[in-house]
Formats: sequence, C-alpha cells, structure tokens
Amino acid sequence: MRRADRLLHLLQILRRHRRPVTADVIAAELEVSVRTVYRDVAALIGQGVPVRGEAGIGYVLDRGFDMPPLMFTPDELEAVMLGLRWVVGRGDRDLARAALDVVAKIEAMVPERLRPVFLDNRLLVPPPWTENPSSVDLGELRVAIRDGRKLRLLYRAEDGQETDRIVWPLALTYYESKRIAVAWCELRQGFRHFRTDRILELEPLAERIPGRRAVLLQAWQQEVRDRAGLPHLDLLGLG
Repeated sequence: MRRADRLLHLLQILRRHRRPVTADVIAAELEVSVRTVYRDVAALIGQGVPVRGEAGIGYVLDRGFDMPPLMFTPDELEAVMLGLRWVVGRGDRDLARAALDVVAKIEAMVPERLRPVFLDNRLLVPPPWTENPSSVDLGELRVAIRDGRKLRLLYRAEDGQETDRIVWPLALTYYESKRIAVAWCELRQGFRHFRTDRILELEPLAERIPGRRAVLLQAWQQEVRDRAGLPHLDLLGLG
C-alpha cells in the first residue's frame, strides 16, 4: 500500500471510531508495524489534521474535520451500492425514493474510472420473501425520531387488544419481514417494541421527549443486554 493510500486509510479508521483507538488496533488493520502507525499519525498532525492522543493510550480525530467528498475506494462504493439496494427493496416509500436519489447523485459525481464499480450488478440483494406493509406513514415516525418529539399511537397487540399510548420514539429497526419501532411507553413506564404493521394510527405531537435520545438509547441497549445476559451485545452498531 502506498503511503498516501495508507494515510487515507488511517483517517478512515479514526473517523470510524468514536472513542480513542490504539496504535495496535490500527497497525493490525493496516498490516504495518506500530512504529509505522506512530510515524503516520505524526505525519497527519504535521499536515494539520486534528488528531489527539498519544502512544499507549490511543488516538481520536476531532469533530469537525472532514475529507474531500467522494474519495471512495472500490470496496467502499460496493458497500454503498449494496446498502442502497437493500433500502430500495425494504425501506418505506420515502426512504426507497431517497436511496434512488443518492444513487443518481453519486453516479453523477464519482470519478469515471470508478463508475463501473458503482453501477455493476456484482453484489445483489434479493427481493423480500414476504410483504409486511405498515398501515401508517413511517416517514412521520422517522421525522419524530429525528426531531425528538412524542407520538400518540393506537396500537393493536398480538391478542387483538387495542391501546392508546403516548411514546417517545427512539429508533426504527428494519428486519427482513417486519419493522419495529423502539420507544419508551408512558402507559407501561418502560421501553417497548412496536411492530409497525400493528400501529393503527400515528399522530405526531408537539411535545419534545425529555432527556437526550442517545442516553435513552443507551439505557434501552443496557436493558436488552441484561435480559439476554450478553454484556458485550452492540444493538446500535456503533462498535
């Protein structure tokens, strides 16, 4: 690997981690020595890249730093296209349309030499085996999560019982055949999972959820970990 490519890869590793990452971890991924990592980090700092940390503790990239747009490798482009194809087939209507818009934008801006990598159908996503449509607009649910606002739900449980609830929406999980909203339920005074095909009515409310969504998500994840007896389970995909 050329040094310039290695420095770019090093930046990607630092961007991927929210917490300090050690030189040993970086060296293992780059397949170089720890001493080389120290030199490369020093080179980045010398070029004005805001890397903080020290040997033996780890390094972190300050927020606000970004690389020039669309500096994709072939592997990154294939990963993006595979994910976009999944969203087109399994996302709600607005997400599917947004994914197609992203494809068009990247196609227009990606370098000519990489365009075949992006558009070639080498990595395929099969159509879903079953349809499990939602009876409400999931776009409204996603906006409520994004804005941190409460929702009123009319929900039908598996036994057919209907309940009117006020919830604090935290996340929306896309499974192969169903979609599940993660929320704090004021009625049950606890975290609950709501299948979107059982939500009969959905009304966004003006009232904001109390506290920070990230803190609530961490509490939900800890609760699921404790129930499952898996202390290292990462439900948020944050590493």
